[in-house]
Amino acid sequence: MRLALAVALAAQALAGAALAQDAESRRGPPFITTPDDVVERMLALAGTGADDFVMDLGSGDGRIVIAVAGRFGARGLGVEIDARLVAQSRENARRAGVAERVAFEEGNVLTTDLSRATVVTLYLLPFLMDKLQPKLLQELRPGARIVSHAFPIPGWRPDRTETMRIARQHRGQGDESRLFLWLVPAEVRGVWQGRDWRLRISQNFQEIEIEGEAGGRPLAVKEAKIEGTALSFSGEGFEFRGRAGTGRIVGELRRGDTATPLILTKQ
Repeated sequence: MRLALAVALAAQALAGAALAQDAESRRGPPFITTPDDVVERMLALAGTGADDFVMDLGSGDGRIVIAVAGRFGARGLGVEIDARLVAQSRENARRAGVAERVAFEEGNVLTTDLSRATVVTLYLLPFLMDKLQPKLLQELRPGARIVSHAFPIPGWRPDRTETMRIARQHRGQGDESRLFLWLVPAEVRGVWQGRDWRLRISQNFQEIEIEGEAGGRPLAVKEAKIEGTALSFSGEGFEFRGRAGTGRIVGELRRGDTATPLILTKQ
């Protein structure tokens, strides 16, 4: 009898733990708003302008998207999994007089189509940032900007990092905030051929290494950089600056005072 009772109690405890764990997974990440001065700086750091379409993933009460339209003259979309916050955001946008320039959708940030965005803003926990990383690279166009409050994207070195002081107390926020900016790089990995030039480019996000030959001689590249679609590399006695597009790199090669066009195609 005692054994049967012990087994029953153990089963009940395991079931309770499983229910608690399931409830925790459904609860999702905590909702903490971004201070207004951080919102302003995030959008400024991304170089947000009137021609941009900004997507805020995990948009909460809508304050970033509302600032996109109200202070930067751009258009924006907020994606939020909590239907109550979506409704609140729409009302906040109406009151701010920007409802015609912004929208809010109830949805999962991991399945939302990001291809329209020129700027993406994030204030998400690291496990979500990690899951988003390949999606950001696959769906955003080269040159799109990603700016995050507090948490970096795991494994992806930011193009720029800032630490800023918070003007006044904010719930869930200390005295400082860290901001991270990434420019989505063009895909330049592979072998490229042009005139008497042949390059092999290795790429890890926006970090690239170039080796190759020009005129049948080994090419010693000392510095190489990709920022969005802007590609540059240089070595002793030469410098190249150009743009990477689909299957083509087009730019200008300088040797001393002489500049000549150089077009490379992917092999």
